[in-house]
Amino acid sequence: MPPRAYAPPRVSPPALRSGILTGALAVGGMWGAQVRSDSTVAGVFAGGAHLTGLLAGYGVLVMLFLMARVPAVEHGVGADRLARLHSLGGRYVLSLCGAHALLALCGYAAHTGTGLPHAALDLLGYPGLAAATAGTALLVAAGVTSVRAVRRRLAHETWRAVHLLTYLGAALAFAHQLAGPDVAASALTGWLWAMAHAAVAVLLCWYRLVVPVRQALRHSLRVIEVRDEGPGVVSVVMRGTGLDQLRAEPGQFFRWRFLRRRLWRTALPFSLSAPVRDDTMRITVKAAGDHTRRMRRLRPGTRVLATGPFGALTAHRRTRRKVLLLAGGVGITPMRALFETLPGGPGDLTLLYRATSAEHLVLRTELEAIAARRGAGLHYLLGASGAAFDPLAPQALRSLVPGLAEHDVYLCGPPGMSAAARAALVRAGVPEERVHAEDFAF
Repeated sequence: MPPRAYAPPRVSPPALRSGILTGALAVGGMWGAQVRSDSTVAGVFAGGAHLTGLLAGYGVLVMLFLMARVPAVEHGVGADRLARLHSLGGRYVLSLCGAHALLALCGYAAHTGTGLPHAALDLLGYPGLAAATAGTALLVAAGVTSVRAVRRRLAHETWRAVHLLTYLGAALAFAHQLAGPDVAASALTGWLWAMAHAAVAVLLCWYRLVVPVRQALRHSLRVIEVRDEGPGVVSVVMRGTGLDQLRAEPGQFFRWRFLRRRLWRTALPFSLSAPVRDDTMRITVKAAGDHTRRMRRLRPGTRVLATGPFGALTAHRRTRRKVLLLAGGVGITPMRALFETLPGGPGDLTLLYRATSAEHLVLRTELEAIAARRGAGLHYLLGASGAAFDPLAPQALRSLVPGLAEHDVYLCGPPGMSAAARAALVRAGVPEERVHAEDFAF
């Protein structure tokens, strides 16, 4: 029998959500097992402060885990979904931190019989509480800089630097928790809390530091060619050694760091625009900012650090024999790789490519060659957005793709186009769980 294809472990979104909820319930149970019955005003405030503090600490741990880039989680859930969970969870964590601080302050004021301002000054006199306040301030700074209106005004490097300070904030909060009555109440509880944090710290160090350095040393990736593909679009071809060991799947992306002036400080997420073969990798990039505009000036020989692969927009999501690939603009890059590699006979695959004009069709020659070789459908949907005729309307999609409701759909494009296409597909009868998309603009 032929050897079975390698199937990397994957954590599904429901499994991840169940795991997070189970952990939160366990933390609540830990609090409930130790809480003392105290019906006084101070006691009620203290009990609420302890519960919200524990949940806030657990929430910080979850936030760090979601961004640890653990392959099984990244490949099963998807980097974009993880980023959204991280963003949503951050709001809960900051709310819990605020509730914890307010309840603790009110409880202390009620216990000492002093006013809130005096109680606040007294509490800040404790070194552990001062450290916790500083840690909370760092978490708040990360939350504020992540607000869309604020982030648009910040350089990516500034935003990243603020977020790196959250590790210090988490460490300060952890030190505060170890001294708190709920964690320090028993040796077992303290040990379990410390082991949970140690495990997440190990995952962060391994996948965000050790693995990228090891990949850079092992694969020695360098640029070998930069070629124009269309207006403002270039392909960057890189060669290394042992790239098959990365086990990159079509549809996935890497975070690329090009070691040249004004580019090396930023890791840019781009999907592969062709399968990895002969120790070469290729990305196709549209100039949309300072960093991407500089990429067209890359020179052969430039050293590249590639971290990954990431993403879940791969063949493992497929549930039907027939597949529709729907791309918009430079979102064609992962679709082109899938168009070549997804298993299927003549008529099983269809690619719809949305662009403003024929001039903006990227990798057109390759797409047409793949379609001819595989007997696959290929349709260009040209025209400005907002035109009288909408090629992504439900009826238009049904006429182009007979039996559309029985297809799996892979979708990649600009956020506005992707949202409109997803809504049209659902109205055309495609179940939402069979529309597979990944948004790289996170």
